[in-house]
Formats: sequence, structure tokens, C-alpha cells
Amino acid sequence: MGRFAPTALDLDGKVILVTGGTGSFGRRFIETVLQRSTPRKLIVYSRDELKQSEMQIDLAERFGREKLAHMRFFLGDVRDRERLSLAFRGVDVVIHAAALKQVPAAEYNPSECIHTNVLGAENVVRACLANRVQKVVALSTDKACNPINLYGATKLASDKTFVAANNLSGDIGTRFSVVRYGNVVGSRGSVAPLFQRLIARGAAELPITDPRMTRFLITLDEGVDFVLSSLQLMRGGEIFVPKIPSMKVVDIAAAMAPKLPTKVIGIRPGEKLHEMMISSDDARTTLDLGDRYVIEPAFAEYTREPLEGGEVAEGFSYASDTNDDWLGAEAFLAMLGEDAPERRRRRATD
Repeated sequence: MGRFAPTALDLDGKVILVTGGTGSFGRRFIETVLQRSTPRKLIVYSRDELKQSEMQIDLAERFGREKLAHMRFFLGDVRDRERLSLAFRGVDVVIHAAALKQVPAAEYNPSECIHTNVLGAENVVRACLANRVQKVVALSTDKACNPINLYGATKLASDKTFVAANNLSGDIGTRFSVVRYGNVVGSRGSVAPLFQRLIARGAAELPITDPRMTRFLITLDEGVDFVLSSLQLMRGGEIFVPKIPSMKVVDIAAAMAPKLPTKVIGIRPGEKLHEMMISSDDARTTLDLGDRYVIEPAFAEYTREPLEGGEVAEGFSYASDTNDDWLGAEAFLAMLGEDAPERRRRRATD
């Protein structure tokens, strides 16, 4: 277990549902929970029947039929409020990971992104309240802070929806929080798998959007641990932000293929040179908890005890280009190796 691993995982006997459960995060989250706890029920909610079928087969091979007895696979879309309400009956914990995440696709198909990421978030909130779910953690992104692309704007709207939902829960008592982190090293859509494919095909050069570009980096296992530990810490209304390293994209290319030249192709629509997870405007309500920051709710018309942490400096911001933690080539390759499929399979059967 990594640096964000929770001190205790109190999920035994709970009913847990993951929206977007067949995605990169959802699959790893499910695997981790199966390894570390014995929930009463573990529900995968997603709209892709093929991925669900493949996931069932894979999990049965790795964990055995007995473990899979706790699993349920529920076909549905977060756009469908009635289907969500059916799926959430009797659920104790919801992890909301479903989203449209590709920046260029969102720029070209804005209404689709809004329907899933914004209206879908509202549907999840309403279904949670209707079914008296105890705890909800929604996954966000660094692109939600000072967004310049539609994906980031929809995730900011989603974040605001989940934070404000605590004011609606009343005697229901449902608590909603958000986790926000950067690029996942080995996930679909990130730059490392693209470089790996090009290197495997014998490419003569690697495409770089801009040599100045920087990104926050986190492994999938660290992301899962961060969600689990934030689930343990949450009081309701927080946005949790992990302290993670940065790296230049050009240095990622050099680490993966030191002998290959790079070609600058220009920034794609909606891309930033550098990402930010906490703006100076958010600093007024931000606390330093040691391994993470937490943005406390600006207003809380419900009963909650604030988390204890140190105040950040006036004008503080947390951005990938001004970060004081930087990855070298060796550390990056170690992170990339941690997300290799064969290593994941070995860990699951240990």
C-alpha cells in the first residue's frame, strides 16, 4: 500500500456502488476493495455491457467465484435518474467516477459532456438523497480549477453540485465530498500509453504539444488509496487534493525513449500549458493536512466538524509548474512500472 493508504478500511458489511465502474479507476477500485475488505455487496454501475462482461470474467479468474458472489453488475447511465434510483437502493457508499473525460471530444461535443458530467452529477445527488446513502465521494480533475476547456468547466460545475448537496440532505444525513487529482500515469488518454504505442510501432519521433508543458502525475493505485483515505476523513463538503509530483511532458518522452527525437505539434484545443489544483482564490479556505490539502466548504448550513490542519500562506496556489516536488526519469519509470498490467495481476493474486 502506498502513501495515501487509509489507516483503516471500514467497508466490511457495507454496500458500495461505483458509477463508471468499468473505467480505469473503477476497475482498480473494485480490485482493491475485493483484496482488502469483505463488503456485503459491491455494485458496478456503467453503460457498457461488453466491458462489464469482460470485467466479470477477469475478476472471476483472479479472485475466484466466492469473492465474486459479492459483486453485482448494473447496466445504466448517469443521465437516467430513474435507473440510478433503482441501482442505489440499500447502498451505503457511492463512488462517482462516471464522466466524459476527453478534452478534445468535449470541445467538439459540448452538449454530450454537459449531459453526463453536469446533469449526471445532479442525478447522482438526487438518487443518493432519495435512497439515504451514507457517504458519497465524487472524482474530479485538476482541469476543474480555473478551467479553460469545457471538460474542466463541467467538472467544476459537478464539484459545486456535490459540495452544495450537503446543504440539501437535512435529516437524511447524506454526506458528499470531492477528490481532485492530476494525470493518472497509465490510464487511457494519458500521454505515457500513447508514447508506449508509438515506441512499440518503431516511431521515428515522439509528438510533443509544447516543450514547456507540465503535468501533475499520480499512479492509479495512489488514486484509489487517496479516494479510500478521503472517504475515511470526510465530514462533508470538502475537496481533497493530494500532494503529488510534477513533470515536464518533454521529460516524460526523454525518460521513455532517450534516443528518440521529439516533434512539437502544438497545443490541442482546450489544453493548458500547466495545470492547477488549488487557485489563490481557494487558498482562503484551504488547509494543509500533511500528505494532502483540503478545500473546506465556503459555507456549510449543516452540522459538521471542520478538519484540523495548518493554514496555507496568503496567495497560495498549487500548480504543476510551481510545484516543489518534481519527478526524475528513474522515479517516473518506476511509477509507470507500477501500473503495468502484469504487475497488477501479480499483486491481485499475492
